[in-house]
Formats: sequence, C-alpha cells, structure tokens
Amino acid sequence: MGGKVLITDNVATNRIVLKVKLAAACYLPLMAGDGASCLSLARGELPDLILLDWALPDVPGLEVLRHLRADPATRDIPVIMISASRDPAIRLQALAEGADDFLAKPLDDPVLMARLRSLLRLRDSSGEGAVRGAALRALGLAERAESFEGPGLIALVAARPETGLRWRKELQALMPDRIVLQTREEALAEAGPVPDIFVIDADLDGPGGGLRLMSDLRSRAGSRHAAVCIVRGQMGGEGAAMIYDLGANDLLPAAFDPREARLRLRNLLRRKRRGDEMRATLQNGLRLAVVDPLTGLYNRRYAGAHLAAVAERARAADERFAVMVIDLDRFKSVNDRWGHGAGDAVLVAVARRLHANLRPGDLIARIGGEEFLVALPDVPRPEDAHAVAERLREAVEEEPVPLPGGGSLRVTISVGLALSPDEAGRRAEPVDAVVQRADSALLLAKSAGRNQVTIERSAVA
Repeated sequence: MGGKVLITDNVATNRIVLKVKLAAACYLPLMAGDGASCLSLARGELPDLILLDWALPDVPGLEVLRHLRADPATRDIPVIMISASRDPAIRLQALAEGADDFLAKPLDDPVLMARLRSLLRLRDSSGEGAVRGAALRALGLAERAESFEGPGLIALVAARPETGLRWRKELQALMPDRIVLQTREEALAEAGPVPDIFVIDADLDGPGGGLRLMSDLRSRAGSRHAAVCIVRGQMGGEGAAMIYDLGANDLLPAAFDPREARLRLRNLLRRKRRGDEMRATLQNGLRLAVVDPLTGLYNRRYAGAHLAAVAERARAADERFAVMVIDLDRFKSVNDRWGHGAGDAVLVAVARRLHANLRPGDLIARIGGEEFLVALPDVPRPEDAHAVAERLREAVEEEPVPLPGGGSLRVTISVGLALSPDEAGRRAEPVDAVVQRADSALLLAKSAGRNQVTIERSAVA
C-alpha cells in the first residue's frame, strides 16, 4: 500500500468519496467523523498523512490540529486542512498552526493526489532516518542531534530582477531569516552555504525553466535536501500536480500574499530542519559504529572491511601492500603506576603521532587496548614499508608524553610488518593471513627486546 491516510470529515459522503479515491490509488484509508476520533486514531494508528476538515461537530479542526502538533507522537505527521470556505484568513490560521497545506472544496483531484505523494515522500525519507537513528541510539551508537532554531537561509530565484527585489522586500519585513537573491548560475554554483529553501519562478529563463532548475538542484548532493517552493501563475490542474511530482515542496501564486508565503516558508523550514536532524543523528551513529571514541581512529570493525578493499585493489592493479601490527611496550605498567587517566593520555598521544606520520590514503585503526593496525597501499619494495615503520617508531619515542597530573612519560612501540604478496608470490592469500603474519612478526619484535621493527621473515629475500 502507498501509506495510511486518515480522512477526518463530519460528512459521511465526503469520507466515502475520499476513501474510494485513495483506495484506488493503493492507499490505506482510515476514517474519522469528529475531532475526538481523529486524535484517537492518529495516536493509535500513526497514519502517514491526515486530511483534516476545518468544520467538525465536536471541536474545530483548528483545535484538533493544535493537539496533533503538541503531541510528540503526532507532531510530525503531515496534515492537509480542508474547508468549504475560501476565506484567506482561515487559510492563514491553518498554516499558522502548522498545517502543511490548505485545500478548498471542491477538491482539485490531480492536485490533491500530487500533494499526497509529495508529502508522503518527505514523510518516508524523514521516517526512515528517524527509525534508523532511534535504533542507533538504542544501541548506544548515537545521540540525538541538537536542534537549532536560528534564522534560515532563503534564496529567491526570479525571472526578472525587479520581481526578486519585490519578493525580498515583502518577505524580509515579516521574517527573521536571511533572504538572498540568486541567479540560476549562482543557485547551482554550490559556493558558500546552501540555502535551506529555494523560492523559484516557474518560468525562469522561459517556460518551465524553474522546473529544470529544481531538477538540477535535486540531482546535486549539496542541495538535494533543500526545500523548493515554486512560484507559478496557475495554482490548479495537471500543471500544478506535475510540479509537485517533479519534486516541489510547495507552490505559491505569482501575486502571493506575503503573510501566507511567510507561513508556508516557515513550515518548510521546520520540516527541512527536522530532516537535517534525522540525517545528522544517523550520520553520527554510523560514525560511532566505526570509530574508536578515545583516539578518534577507526576501530577493528572498520579496519577489516577497509583492509579487504586494499587487498582487492592491490590484486587488481598487481601491486603490493603492507600491514603493520603495532603494540605499546609495557603499557600495563603505565596504567598500574600512573592510573587509567594517564594510560588514556598515552594512547591518544600515540594515536596522533602515528596518524601524523602516515599518508592520507593509509589506514590506521585501534584494534585492541594498546594495539594498532596500519595498512599501506601500493608499496613497491619491502624497504619502503620498513622505512615507514621506523618513522612511526621514532615519532613515538622522540618526545615524552605529557601526563594529566603533571610530568611526562617516554613510551615506545614495537612493530610487526608483513607484505602481500610475500616472496613466494601468494596473491590469493586471505587478508587475515597477512595480519597474522604481521602479528607473528610483532611477537618476535617484543621477544627481541621491544622498541623495534621486525619484518615477517618470508616477506624479504
């Protein structure tokens, strides 16, 4: 099904007609005849969208909308307010209370269905991010991103400069947001901060030019999640439906009321920021899933996948790669003598020194308590890898590590090094076997006195 849509109307005939239309479009219709039933079904069923009539027999539709927006469980459900009245004051009231749109009866069927599709697309993308973010938080891998309600950035892209200046003058008097004028080229340049909302003239640079610009913006990573509001002379019919289906978040008439435009843009900004918050939570959770929280290096989970990719590229390009397993010498004594705070400081300092002495394309990960793994792609000779390992060893030993309580401590590392393919030319060797060879070389370095680099014996002639 296309999603659950809650129809709230006090006239049974209206509910049935809408139910038939929605069912034919493969939506799952739910029906309520009054405000109390609407709120009960909204909380119990969590529909994907609500069609809410202005006039209800028990409480006004506007009051139902307020309750929906005040309840954390229902506040993000898209709501389209419907009314037999075409009074602009009623429309402004509905938008001010958080309605995503206001449609007057008799409903324009193509526009209604396109509006449903538009809002449900936005709901699906935000909902998926919310579910994944909640799952990551439950696993302790993410924290909810802090919401920020400061001024937004709105770009006006008009066909004529004087039109854009008029739009900005009218809107800036009502809004705290930063409003800028842009040409088509400036909107696509991706120079500087990306606007939260683009307000685009539908006939920019000729008929349909604004829609082509919108498609370009939707295809680019930087502006893909920006909201787009199209300004068009004709608000109804198949043309308006097509604009929604092409990706517009809202429509404004050419001679728009600045008060209504302010409310629509405010609601777009609210939804856009909610989506940004969900994506930030998801991104943060994914980062924490592969990053060691103490040192900021990658963890063992990521290192395995990355090393497999390095090995695959090396085989495809007929190149050699190197793996190091690095261990801090006598690290247990650091914790025992100076405490775990000092041990953490040593780990962080060593991680920074190792990272600073590697190339941008090299991999470094913390794979155990005091153990690190380094992978060097494209190593022509064993001597080159050995030189890097020696550089890392010297960088750690060179300067004492400052301790949190004062004083400092000199630390050293032992390094086990293995290359693939080895001298026997074993290109099909599993990555785990290469790491095991490096680990065996590390044990030899530790047993030979520590603070040294040992190459796995079969790797050199």
